[in-house]
Amino acid sequence: MSRRWPIVPTLVVAAAVATMIGLGVWQLQRAEWKRDLIARYSRAQAMSSDTPWPRDDASMERALFRWSQFECERVLAIRSTAGTSAQGEKGWAHIARCAIDGGGEAEVALGWSKGPQQPLQWAGGPVSGVIAPGGSLGGTLHASMPPAGLQPLAPPDPGDLPNNHLMYAGQWFFFALTALVIYVLALRKKWRGSR
Repeated sequence: MSRRWPIVPTLVVAAAVATMIGLGVWQLQRAEWKRDLIARYSRAQAMSSDTPWPRDDASMERALFRWSQFECERVLAIRSTAGTSAQGEKGWAHIARCAIDGGGEAEVALGWSKGPQQPLQWAGGPVSGVIAPGGSLGGTLHASMPPAGLQPLAPPDPGDLPNNHLMYAGQWFFFALTALVIYVLALRKKWRGSR
């Protein structure tokens, strides 16, 4: 008896395997992109000159891990979230949302404390520090000098950015191989049963 390949299941499995391989290749490309991004951020971190506080998304992306400053003219809100001190202790980061000179808003990570310290009082004023990714505006200034009662936060580090795309690529390739092996084994079982 001849071994016939079922057309529809074979096409479905082939499409699934091709998709998984494509996703694996895409993750390899993302890993390369992330390596380049981390290297660019590391170069930006080494620059000694300040950059003006970015006013749009494209400028924010170029300014990440650079030193900047702005005048917090009015504190709009202060929130507390999980944070790490410069000494590596876990606790609370206190982040202020400010109205800034020239219009617009900015976020500043003021500093660290063991507890949430509600309500934290800060009247605003000039702040300077390193722009880190994150926050509701795409970037947050990590204040180099925290206000009274707070300790410095751990400085932003490009090396902390996750780059697990190689692992994801390996998973997609493994899934593709597994699907192929399972399908071949299922076909062999079917062919043996039809003898």
